[in-house]
Amino acid sequence: MAHAIRFHETGGPEVLRLESVTVGDPGPGQVRVRHEAVGLNFADTYFRTGLYPAPLPAGLGVEAAGVVEAVGPGVTHLGPGDRVTYTGSPLGAYSTARVMDAGPLIKLPDGIDCETAAAMTMRGLTASYLLRRIHPLKPGDTILLHAAAGGVGLIVCQWAKLLGLTVIGTVSTEEKAALARAHGCDHTVLYRKEDVAERVREITGGEGVTLVLDSIGKDTVEGSMASLRRRGLLVCFGTASGVPPLDAMKLAVHGSLFVTRPALADYIADPAERDALAGELFDHVTEGRIRIRIDQRYALTDAVAAHRALESGLTTGSSVLIP
Repeated sequence: MAHAIRFHETGGPEVLRLESVTVGDPGPGQVRVRHEAVGLNFADTYFRTGLYPAPLPAGLGVEAAGVVEAVGPGVTHLGPGDRVTYTGSPLGAYSTARVMDAGPLIKLPDGIDCETAAAMTMRGLTASYLLRRIHPLKPGDTILLHAAAGGVGLIVCQWAKLLGLTVIGTVSTEEKAALARAHGCDHTVLYRKEDVAERVREITGGEGVTLVLDSIGKDTVEGSMASLRRRGLLVCFGTASGVPPLDAMKLAVHGSLFVTRPALADYIADPAERDALAGELFDHVTEGRIRIRIDQRYALTDAVAAHRALESGLTTGSSVLIP
């Protein structure tokens, strides 16, 4: 019997339940995957609280890695025994096994284990599109990165250095500052003690940064706009503190700024583009140019505790659930 974390009502971590589920045989275009590791992402909390609506009762989780156990009719690019990873809808990754469409699955190279894959697929593909698709960044550009010690942040820091960028990262503690710097962040700003925009202007000689990568939202949007150079780009790719209200006039006041609210799904919808982004990511990881840091491991049965830790703001790097 397989098991899955599900919720029947929205709310705090306590609404999550471990339930027995039946996993049948795959149908046309489907596969059955046995999970070896599940990615824990802040976006999971949005579904649990109802910020992202889902029909109830619902499973949870959009990222996992494991082994293909069976394939349905019409599936030719995968076979039993293949190691795979994925990120994306529908919900249900918080489980020991599941039947799902074969389309989102990405075959893993030999050099990447399933725990690493579950910790990096969503975060790594996010870092990939942020740095390789959003804006034509060039060596010498300076960017501001919020949550620089988080799972996405640590990958962005390392990848940005490979591209010749200067990274200013915001963090909450000295410990997180040291962690971000160890992964390539050039300058760290303690946002609880320092004015972020003032420090950015000081570091950049008053000019501001080319690009802001903001996964926080409501609490940081003003400082993000004030940190940009004239005609800079604000990328709001997350809403950990809530959805930011955006006044179009402020974009003009701060220097004719641009703003975008991208979603990973729109950058991996085309399988060819997804595979290109994943291929570059996997190559950096297997060659050791980007290190994936897993700082928190939880049993699948401890999903409630995992969500509490995630929302505490005390986690660093990536977190995974082990079925």
